[in-house]
Amino acid sequence: MTDEQGSSAEKVHAGGEREPGIRSFIEASLPTSIADLTDLVRIPSVSWDAFDPANVAASAEAVAALFEGIGVFDTVTIARAAVDSGEQSDRAERADSPDQNNKTPEQGQPAVLATRAARNGKPTVLLYAHHDVQPPGADADWQSPPFEPTVRGDRLYGRGAADDKAGVVSHVAAVRALADAYGDDLDLGLVVFIEGEEEFGSRSFADFLQTHRAEMAADVIIVADSDNWNVDTPALTISLRGNVTFKLTVSTLEHASHSGMFGGAAPDAMLATIRLLDTLWNVDGSVAVAGLTSSGEAVPESSVESFAADAGLLPGVTPIGTGPILSRLWAQPSVTVTGIDAPTVANASNTLSPSIAVKISSRVAPGQDARQALEALQAHLRAHAPFGAHLEFSDIDTGQPFLVDTSGWAVAAAKQAMADAWGVAPVETGVGGSIPFIADLVRVFPAAQILVTGVEDPDTRAHSPNESLHLGVFKRAILTEALLLSRLAESSLDELGSMQ
Repeated sequence: MTDEQGSSAEKVHAGGEREPGIRSFIEASLPTSIADLTDLVRIPSVSWDAFDPANVAASAEAVAALFEGIGVFDTVTIARAAVDSGEQSDRAERADSPDQNNKTPEQGQPAVLATRAARNGKPTVLLYAHHDVQPPGADADWQSPPFEPTVRGDRLYGRGAADDKAGVVSHVAAVRALADAYGDDLDLGLVVFIEGEEEFGSRSFADFLQTHRAEMAADVIIVADSDNWNVDTPALTISLRGNVTFKLTVSTLEHASHSGMFGGAAPDAMLATIRLLDTLWNVDGSVAVAGLTSSGEAVPESSVESFAADAGLLPGVTPIGTGPILSRLWAQPSVTVTGIDAPTVANASNTLSPSIAVKISSRVAPGQDARQALEALQAHLRAHAPFGAHLEFSDIDTGQPFLVDTSGWAVAAAKQAMADAWGVAPVETGVGGSIPFIADLVRVFPAAQILVTGVEDPDTRAHSPNESLHLGVFKRAILTEALLLSRLAESSLDELGSMQ
């Protein structure tokens, strides 16, 4: 923390007399918070199309009940918004729906919105998390059923136990502690937005913000959907890579042909696809696409050995790319093939494939526009298409990268709260993954200071089998947020504004 940031943190730090009570309350109520979390994890709230939406609706009801039960909010509602029009258009084309324009816009999954107006010149804080989860995958890959939360050692296992139902409950628990400490004297403004389809692309996020713009306006936004350096050291995420995903179809033949009759002369789509994909990387595995840029941000030291262990590299397998490991993960672009539609080995015949489809996911370094990255990828693929292969791009999605302005008073106050709750100074980190909706928050609320926090750690395995939450991290994340909210509750907007 710089001297200037330390000065700002000291000015925000003004709620000391209530803090012992806040600490005691969080310690005493931790079993309740864990019970609330296990109840939420039992609801299989997968937001993808192929899963029952009734479970997401049930999850929204349960989340709304938790915030309603605190008793400090003026309103607690469950609401939906229209799916992004571009996505609706793509979906309509795939479904061959010529009358789509005459239909009611598709609605996204239910979100929870709770509001409490600020009083006496105090700031307003927006708390974000999401209550939907990723599909669990095969039950056989889990040591315990994904929707039967199980404590083993100091970790709670289950789908969504960390990502991001622990984020939801950390907000609940922090606001409970605030309500207990302040009672009717609480003047801090609060907005809680718990999204219902973050794991399905936040399809209705932009429309939700526009529809509820006035209600959601805030001075500080806390996004509880990131991770920590380790279970003993907190992290404040200051950069996120963006993303570009699309489906690429490679076609070379009008129809399938016998590989014995035509193989060796007819360029089948499998060969063309393999040759084309190989051009995306250099021999060392670094990205070979002209126009994809890297950012120059400094990164903490991290050993190759610890990365290999965290990533699960097999013995003898080496990392790809160049430069410091964390630079490769946070500040450089990546390109990954995440799916291929091709004949399976079990059903393969002696046939030349006329077309092959692949799903490509690229992570965009902070500082580059995601649309420019998409254009660079498309230009590269077109320029390197072998044998005159025909290329088609579809199902395109982009999300912008994000860099936090670390000079503001909110960052200083958050880092001080982390240090006080954890007993060790936080690490400023980047994240290789993306939170694309943050670009929407910046666009709609340009004056708000955005803090990206979280409850995950390197062993969480979010999106994977055996996802888990470290319960010590959970408690410290709750305490961090409660301390930060308490200190903001003791500060006026005029005082905070003078720190800019």
